[in-house]
Amino acid sequence: MKQEKQHPHMHGKSVDYNKNPFIVIWEVTRACQLKCVHCRADAQVTPDPRELTHKEGLKLIDEIYEMNNPMLVFTGGDCMLREDLFELAEYAVNKGMRVSMTPSATENVTKEKMERAKEVGLARWGFSLDAPTAEIHDQFRGTPGSFTLTIEKIKYLNELEMPVQVNTVISRYNYNQLEEMAKLVAELKAVMWYIFLLVPTGRGQIDDCISPVEHEKVFRWLYELSKTAPFDIKTTAAQHYRRVVLQQKMQERKINKGEISYEDSITTDKASRNDGLKRAPKGVNDGNGFAFISHIGDVLPSGLLPIKAGNIRETPLATIYREAAIFKELRQPDNYKGKCGVCEYRNICGGSRSRAYAVTGDYMESESFCMYTPELLRK
Repeated sequence: MKQEKQHPHMHGKSVDYNKNPFIVIWEVTRACQLKCVHCRADAQVTPDPRELTHKEGLKLIDEIYEMNNPMLVFTGGDCMLREDLFELAEYAVNKGMRVSMTPSATENVTKEKMERAKEVGLARWGFSLDAPTAEIHDQFRGTPGSFTLTIEKIKYLNELEMPVQVNTVISRYNYNQLEEMAKLVAELKAVMWYIFLLVPTGRGQIDDCISPVEHEKVFRWLYELSKTAPFDIKTTAAQHYRRVVLQQKMQERKINKGEISYEDSITTDKASRNDGLKRAPKGVNDGNGFAFISHIGDVLPSGLLPIKAGNIRETPLATIYREAAIFKELRQPDNYKGKCGVCEYRNICGGSRSRAYAVTGDYMESESFCMYTPELLRK
Protein backbone atom coordinates (compact mmCIF):
# COMPACT_ATOMS: atom_id res chain seq x y z
CA MET A 1 0.00 0.00 0.00
CA LYS A 2 1.28 3.46 -0.86
CA GLN A 3 2.59 5.65 1.93
CA GLU A 4 0.26 8.53 2.75
CA LYS A 5 1.80 11.88 1.91
CA GLN A 6 1.64 14.83 4.24
CA HIS A 7 -1.66 16.60 3.82
CA PRO A 8 -2.63 20.21 4.63
CA HIS A 9 -5.52 19.04 6.84
CA MET A 10 -3.64 16.39 8.78
CA HIS A 11 -2.54 18.74 11.54
CA GLY A 12 -6.01 20.10 12.25
CA LYS A 13 -5.40 23.39 10.45
CA SER A 14 -8.55 25.39 9.87
CA VAL A 15 -9.97 25.58 6.36
CA ASP A 16 -11.60 28.76 5.06
CA TYR A 17 -14.89 27.32 3.84
CA ASN A 18 -15.58 30.48 1.85
CA LYS A 19 -12.71 29.51 -0.42
CA ASN A 20 -12.32 25.75 -0.20
CA PRO A 21 -14.35 22.72 0.86
CA PHE A 22 -13.16 20.21 3.43
CA ILE A 23 -14.78 17.35 1.53
CA VAL A 24 -15.88 16.81 -2.07
CA ILE A 25 -18.09 13.92 -3.11
CA TRP A 26 -18.16 12.86 -6.74
CA GLU A 27 -21.03 10.71 -7.96
CA VAL A 28 -18.98 8.90 -10.60
CA THR A 29 -22.03 7.03 -11.93
CA ARG A 30 -25.72 6.79 -11.18
CA ALA A 31 -25.91 3.14 -12.19
CA CYS A 32 -26.72 0.70 -9.37
CA GLN A 33 -28.23 -2.76 -9.04
CA LEU A 34 -29.83 -2.15 -5.63
CA LYS A 35 -33.31 -0.70 -5.11
CA CYS A 36 -32.93 1.16 -1.82
CA VAL A 37 -36.17 2.64 -0.51
CA HIS A 38 -34.45 5.91 0.48
CA CYS A 39 -32.14 6.34 -2.55
CA ARG A 40 -31.07 9.97 -2.91
CA ALA A 41 -30.06 9.47 -6.54
CA ASP A 42 -33.12 7.48 -7.63
CA ALA A 43 -30.47 5.25 -9.22
CA GLN A 44 -30.86 3.52 -12.57
CA VAL A 45 -29.77 0.10 -13.83
CA THR A 46 -27.44 1.27 -16.61
CA PRO A 47 -24.87 4.12 -16.74
CA ASP A 48 -25.98 7.47 -18.11
CA PRO A 49 -24.29 8.10 -21.49
CA ARG A 50 -23.73 11.72 -20.38
CA GLU A 51 -21.43 10.68 -17.52
CA LEU A 52 -18.15 12.57 -17.21
CA THR A 53 -15.52 10.92 -19.40
CA HIS A 54 -12.19 9.61 -18.07
CA LYS A 55 -10.43 12.73 -19.35
CA GLU A 56 -13.03 14.97 -17.73
CA GLY A 57 -12.68 12.99 -14.51
CA LEU A 58 -8.92 13.55 -14.40
CA LYS A 59 -9.44 17.27 -15.00
CA LEU A 60 -12.03 17.37 -12.19
CA ILE A 61 -9.60 15.67 -9.80
CA ASP A 62 -7.00 18.32 -10.68
CA GLU A 63 -9.51 21.08 -9.92
CA ILE A 64 -10.48 19.50 -6.61
CA TYR A 65 -6.82 19.11 -5.62
CA GLU A 66 -6.13 22.78 -6.34
CA MET A 67 -8.77 23.75 -3.74
CA ASN A 68 -6.41 23.05 -0.81
CA ASN A 69 -6.59 19.30 -1.46
CA PRO A 70 -9.88 18.38 0.26
CA MET A 71 -11.01 14.86 1.12
CA LEU A 72 -12.38 13.11 -1.99
CA VAL A 73 -15.10 10.46 -1.91
CA PHE A 74 -16.24 8.43 -4.92
CA THR A 75 -19.90 7.49 -4.65
CA GLY A 76 -22.85 6.58 -6.87
CA GLY A 77 -25.22 4.89 -7.66
CA ASP A 78 -22.67 2.17 -7.32
CA CYS A 79 -19.23 3.57 -8.05
CA MET A 80 -17.99 0.00 -8.67
CA LEU A 81 -19.89 0.11 -11.98
CA ARG A 82 -17.52 2.82 -13.23
CA GLU A 83 -14.96 0.93 -15.33
CA ASP A 84 -12.10 3.40 -14.77
CA LEU A 85 -12.75 3.78 -11.03
CA PHE A 86 -9.37 2.52 -9.85
CA GLU A 87 -7.48 4.47 -12.49
CA LEU A 88 -9.18 7.64 -11.23
CA ALA A 89 -8.48 6.70 -7.61
CA GLU A 90 -4.81 5.96 -8.31
CA TYR A 91 -4.41 9.27 -10.14
CA ALA A 92 -5.81 11.15 -7.14
CA VAL A 93 -3.79 9.18 -4.56
CA ASN A 94 -0.58 9.81 -6.53
CA LYS A 95 -1.28 13.53 -6.22
CA GLY A 96 -1.33 13.14 -2.45
CA MET A 97 -5.12 13.16 -2.04
CA ARG A 98 -7.05 11.20 0.60
CA VAL A 99 -9.52 9.09 -1.34
CA SER A 100 -12.32 6.85 -0.13
CA MET A 101 -15.26 5.20 -1.86
CA THR A 102 -18.71 3.95 -0.96
CA PRO A 103 -19.67 1.17 -3.40
CA SER A 104 -22.79 -0.95 -3.08
CA ALA A 105 -22.27 -4.42 -1.61
CA THR A 106 -22.99 -6.53 -4.69
CA GLU A 107 -21.25 -9.32 -6.57
CA ASN A 108 -19.34 -6.55 -8.39
CA VAL A 109 -17.22 -6.13 -5.26
CA THR A 110 -14.83 -9.00 -5.84
CA LYS A 111 -11.79 -9.93 -3.75
CA GLU A 112 -9.64 -8.80 -6.66
CA LYS A 113 -11.20 -5.34 -6.62
CA MET A 114 -10.80 -5.00 -2.87
CA GLU A 115 -7.15 -6.01 -3.19
CA ARG A 116 -6.77 -3.49 -6.00
CA ALA A 117 -8.20 -0.77 -3.74
CA LYS A 118 -5.54 -1.48 -1.14
CA GLU A 119 -2.82 -1.57 -3.78
CA VAL A 120 -3.94 1.81 -5.12
CA GLY A 121 -3.75 3.32 -1.63
CA LEU A 122 -7.40 3.90 -0.81
CA ALA A 123 -7.70 5.63 2.57
CA ARG A 124 -11.00 4.02 3.48
CA TRP A 125 -13.80 1.84 2.11
CA GLY A 126 -17.38 2.59 3.11
CA PHE A 127 -20.22 0.07 3.05
CA SER A 128 -23.86 0.72 3.92
CA LEU A 129 -25.36 -1.42 6.66
CA ASP A 130 -28.74 -0.31 7.93
CA ALA A 131 -29.73 -2.96 10.46
CA PRO A 132 -28.28 -5.77 12.56
CA THR A 133 -30.51 -8.31 10.80
CA ALA A 134 -30.95 -9.41 7.22
CA GLU A 135 -34.72 -8.97 7.38
CA ILE A 136 -34.60 -5.21 8.03
CA HIS A 137 -31.47 -4.38 6.04
CA ASP A 138 -32.61 -6.27 2.92
CA GLN A 139 -36.03 -4.63 3.08
CA PHE A 140 -34.38 -1.20 3.34
CA ARG A 141 -32.02 -1.93 0.45
CA GLY A 142 -34.72 -3.57 -1.64
CA THR A 143 -32.46 -6.53 -2.41
CA PRO A 144 -32.59 -10.02 -0.84
CA GLY A 145 -29.16 -11.24 0.26
CA SER A 146 -27.68 -7.75 0.59
CA PHE A 147 -27.03 -8.10 4.35
CA THR A 148 -25.12 -11.38 4.06
CA LEU A 149 -23.08 -10.06 1.14
CA THR A 150 -22.20 -6.85 3.00
CA ILE A 151 -20.96 -8.74 6.07
CA GLU A 152 -18.92 -11.06 3.86
CA LYS A 153 -17.25 -8.15 2.03
CA ILE A 154 -16.46 -6.26 5.25
CA LYS A 155 -14.82 -9.33 6.78
CA TYR A 156 -12.56 -9.68 3.76
CA LEU A 157 -11.58 -5.99 4.02
CA ASN A 158 -10.67 -6.74 7.64
CA GLU A 159 -8.37 -9.50 6.40
CA LEU A 160 -6.74 -7.00 4.05
CA GLU A 161 -6.41 -4.52 6.94
CA MET A 162 -8.29 -1.95 4.86
CA PRO A 163 -9.98 0.68 7.09
CA VAL A 164 -13.75 0.18 6.88
CA GLN A 165 -16.48 2.74 7.46
CA VAL A 166 -20.04 1.55 8.11
CA ASN A 167 -22.75 3.89 6.82
CA THR A 168 -26.19 3.70 8.42
CA VAL A 169 -29.32 5.65 7.51
CA ILE A 170 -31.48 6.07 10.60
CA SER A 171 -35.20 5.98 9.90
CA ARG A 172 -38.33 4.45 11.35
CA TYR A 173 -37.14 1.12 9.88
CA ASN A 174 -34.23 0.72 12.27
CA TYR A 175 -34.71 3.25 15.10
CA ASN A 176 -35.35 0.50 17.65
CA GLN A 177 -32.32 -1.59 16.62
CA LEU A 178 -29.52 0.94 17.21
CA GLU A 179 -28.04 -0.76 20.28
CA GLU A 180 -27.67 -4.02 18.37
CA MET A 181 -26.38 -2.10 15.37
CA ALA A 182 -23.60 -0.48 17.42
CA LYS A 183 -22.48 -3.90 18.66
CA LEU A 184 -22.33 -5.18 15.08
CA VAL A 185 -20.29 -2.17 13.92
CA ALA A 186 -17.78 -2.94 16.69
CA GLU A 187 -17.68 -6.64 15.81
CA LEU A 188 -16.95 -5.70 12.18
CA LYS A 189 -13.93 -3.66 13.36
CA ALA A 190 -15.11 -0.50 11.61
CA VAL A 191 -12.97 2.61 12.19
CA MET A 192 -16.02 4.84 11.79
CA TRP A 193 -19.78 4.59 12.12
CA TYR A 194 -21.16 7.18 9.74
CA ILE A 195 -24.74 8.04 10.74
CA PHE A 196 -27.12 9.56 8.20
CA LEU A 197 -30.44 10.97 9.40
CA LEU A 198 -32.94 10.41 6.62
CA VAL A 199 -33.68 13.40 4.38
CA PRO A 200 -36.95 13.08 2.44
CA THR A 201 -35.51 13.53 -1.05
CA GLY A 202 -35.17 11.15 -4.01
CA ARG A 203 -37.02 8.00 -2.95
CA GLY A 204 -36.89 8.96 0.72
CA GLN A 205 -40.28 9.80 2.23
CA ILE A 206 -41.02 12.17 5.11
CA ASP A 207 -43.13 9.49 6.82
CA ASP A 208 -39.97 7.36 7.08
CA CYS A 209 -38.16 10.03 9.11
CA ILE A 210 -37.94 9.73 12.89
CA SER A 211 -39.49 12.55 14.96
CA PRO A 212 -37.63 15.60 16.39
CA VAL A 213 -37.77 14.05 19.87
CA GLU A 214 -36.36 10.80 18.51
CA HIS A 215 -33.56 12.76 16.80
CA GLU A 216 -32.64 14.23 20.16
CA LYS A 217 -32.68 10.82 21.85
CA VAL A 218 -30.44 9.39 19.13
CA PHE A 219 -27.95 12.25 19.50
CA ARG A 220 -27.70 11.90 23.28
CA TRP A 221 -27.28 8.15 22.94
CA LEU A 222 -24.58 8.61 20.28
CA TYR A 223 -22.72 11.04 22.50
CA GLU A 224 -22.61 8.54 25.38
CA LEU A 225 -21.63 5.78 22.96
CA SER A 226 -18.74 7.91 21.62
CA LYS A 227 -17.05 7.79 25.03
CA THR A 228 -16.47 4.04 24.91
CA ALA A 229 -16.96 2.91 21.30
CA PRO A 230 -13.94 1.39 19.54
CA PHE A 231 -14.91 3.37 16.42
CA ASP A 232 -15.34 7.04 15.56
CA ILE A 233 -18.85 8.47 15.08
CA LYS A 234 -19.77 11.05 12.48
CA THR A 235 -23.16 12.31 11.37
CA THR A 236 -24.58 13.66 8.11
CA ALA A 237 -27.80 15.64 7.74
CA ALA A 238 -27.71 15.81 11.54
CA GLN A 239 -25.90 19.05 12.24
CA HIS A 240 -27.79 19.44 15.51
CA TYR A 241 -25.75 16.52 16.88
CA ARG A 242 -22.94 19.11 17.21
CA ARG A 243 -25.17 21.21 19.44
CA VAL A 244 -25.89 18.18 21.65
CA VAL A 245 -22.16 17.33 21.87
CA LEU A 246 -21.33 20.86 22.95
CA GLN A 247 -24.22 21.03 25.44
CA GLN A 248 -23.19 17.75 27.04
CA LYS A 249 -19.54 18.76 27.29
CA MET A 250 -20.45 22.12 28.82
CA GLN A 251 -22.64 20.36 31.36
CA GLU A 252 -19.99 17.78 32.24
CA ARG A 253 -17.23 20.36 32.60
CA LYS A 254 -19.50 22.98 34.19
CA ILE A 255 -18.19 25.67 31.86
CA ASN A 256 -19.77 28.49 29.91
CA LYS A 257 -20.63 28.52 26.23
CA GLY A 258 -17.88 30.97 25.37
CA GLU A 259 -15.14 28.85 26.94
CA ILE A 260 -15.27 25.91 24.54
CA SER A 261 -15.89 25.64 20.82
CA TYR A 262 -17.22 22.68 18.88
CA GLU A 263 -13.76 22.41 17.36
CA ASP A 264 -12.34 21.91 20.87
CA SER A 265 -15.02 19.41 21.81
CA ILE A 266 -14.39 17.07 18.88
CA THR A 267 -10.63 17.04 19.25
CA THR A 268 -10.88 15.90 22.87
CA ASP A 269 -13.17 12.95 22.10
CA LYS A 270 -11.70 9.50 22.77
CA ALA A 271 -12.85 8.45 19.32
CA SER A 272 -10.97 11.20 17.45
CA ARG A 273 -8.02 9.09 16.39
CA ASN A 274 -5.78 9.07 13.36
CA ASP A 275 -7.41 6.51 11.09
CA GLY A 276 -6.26 8.06 7.82
CA LEU A 277 -9.05 10.60 7.44
CA LYS A 278 -8.97 13.46 9.91
CA ARG A 279 -12.23 14.88 11.22
CA ALA A 280 -13.08 18.37 9.95
CA PRO A 281 -11.57 21.08 12.20
CA LYS A 282 -14.93 22.86 12.13
CA GLY A 283 -18.50 21.85 11.34
CA VAL A 284 -19.31 21.07 7.70
CA ASN A 285 -22.73 21.81 6.24
CA ASP A 286 -24.29 21.74 2.78
CA GLY A 287 -22.33 24.18 0.60
CA ASN A 288 -20.28 25.22 3.62
CA GLY A 289 -17.14 23.10 3.50
CA PHE A 290 -18.96 20.58 1.32
CA ALA A 291 -19.50 20.21 -2.43
CA PHE A 292 -21.10 17.48 -4.52
CA ILE A 293 -20.49 16.77 -8.21
CA SER A 294 -23.08 14.69 -10.05
CA HIS A 295 -22.36 12.04 -12.66
CA ILE A 296 -22.92 14.62 -15.42
CA GLY A 297 -20.83 17.34 -13.79
CA ASP A 298 -23.53 19.38 -12.06
CA VAL A 299 -22.26 21.00 -8.84
CA LEU A 300 -24.63 20.93 -5.85
CA PRO A 301 -24.25 22.05 -2.20
CA SER A 302 -24.76 18.36 -1.36
CA GLY A 303 -26.30 15.29 -2.93
CA LEU A 304 -29.31 15.75 -0.65
CA LEU A 305 -29.87 19.37 -1.71
CA PRO A 306 -30.63 18.96 -5.44
CA ILE A 307 -30.19 22.55 -6.65
CA LYS A 308 -27.69 22.99 -9.48
CA ALA A 309 -25.19 25.80 -8.93
CA GLY A 310 -23.26 25.23 -12.15
CA ASN A 311 -21.54 22.53 -14.20
CA ILE A 312 -17.83 21.76 -14.27
CA ARG A 313 -17.99 21.30 -18.06
CA GLU A 314 -18.77 25.00 -18.32
CA THR A 315 -17.27 26.63 -15.20
CA PRO A 316 -14.30 25.70 -12.97
CA LEU A 317 -15.29 24.02 -9.72
CA ALA A 318 -13.54 26.67 -7.61
CA THR A 319 -15.53 29.45 -9.28
CA ILE A 320 -18.82 27.67 -8.68
CA TYR A 321 -18.01 26.85 -5.04
CA ARG A 322 -16.79 30.36 -4.23
CA GLU A 323 -19.15 32.49 -6.32
CA ALA A 324 -22.47 30.69 -6.90
CA ALA A 325 -25.30 32.46 -5.09
CA ILE A 326 -26.62 29.36 -3.32
CA PHE A 327 -23.18 28.45 -1.94
CA LYS A 328 -22.59 31.99 -0.68
CA GLU A 329 -26.03 32.08 0.97
CA LEU A 330 -25.51 28.75 2.70
CA ARG A 331 -22.31 30.06 4.26
CA GLN A 332 -24.21 32.83 6.09
CA PRO A 333 -25.83 31.26 9.19
CA ASP A 334 -26.86 34.71 10.47
CA ASN A 335 -29.24 34.90 7.51
CA TYR A 336 -30.98 31.61 8.20
CA LYS A 337 -34.70 32.00 8.82
CA GLY A 338 -36.78 31.14 11.87
CA LYS A 339 -35.14 29.82 15.00
CA CYS A 340 -31.99 28.64 13.18
CA GLY A 341 -31.12 32.24 12.33
CA VAL A 342 -31.20 33.38 15.97
CA CYS A 343 -29.92 30.19 17.59
CA GLU A 344 -26.76 30.63 19.65
CA TYR A 345 -25.45 27.40 18.08
CA ARG A 346 -26.02 28.49 14.47
CA ASN A 347 -22.31 28.75 13.63
CA ILE A 348 -21.49 25.22 14.79
CA CYS A 349 -24.81 23.64 13.82
CA GLY A 350 -27.00 25.55 11.39
CA GLY A 351 -29.39 22.64 10.97
CA SER A 352 -29.55 20.43 7.90
CA ARG A 353 -30.00 22.75 4.96
CA SER A 354 -30.96 19.70 2.88
CA ARG A 355 -33.78 18.74 5.22
CA ALA A 356 -34.97 22.34 5.45
CA TYR A 357 -35.24 22.41 1.67
CA ALA A 358 -36.86 18.98 1.42
CA VAL A 359 -39.53 19.84 3.99
CA THR A 360 -40.19 23.54 3.27
CA GLY A 361 -38.82 24.19 -0.21
CA ASP A 362 -36.46 26.85 1.24
CA TYR A 363 -32.88 25.89 2.09
CA MET A 364 -32.55 28.92 4.37
CA GLU A 365 -35.49 27.88 6.58
CA SER A 366 -35.19 26.30 10.02
CA GLU A 367 -34.28 22.67 10.60
CA SER A 368 -37.67 20.98 10.81
CA PHE A 369 -36.53 18.09 12.98
CA CYS A 370 -34.81 19.99 15.80
CA MET A 371 -36.67 20.34 19.11
CA TYR A 372 -34.27 22.89 20.65
CA THR A 373 -35.56 26.40 21.44
CA PRO A 374 -32.83 29.09 21.19
CA GLU A 375 -32.16 31.27 24.25
CA LEU A 376 -33.33 34.41 22.43
CA LEU A 377 -36.77 32.91 21.81
CA ARG A 378 -37.03 31.61 25.36
CA LYS A 379 -36.43 35.12 26.70
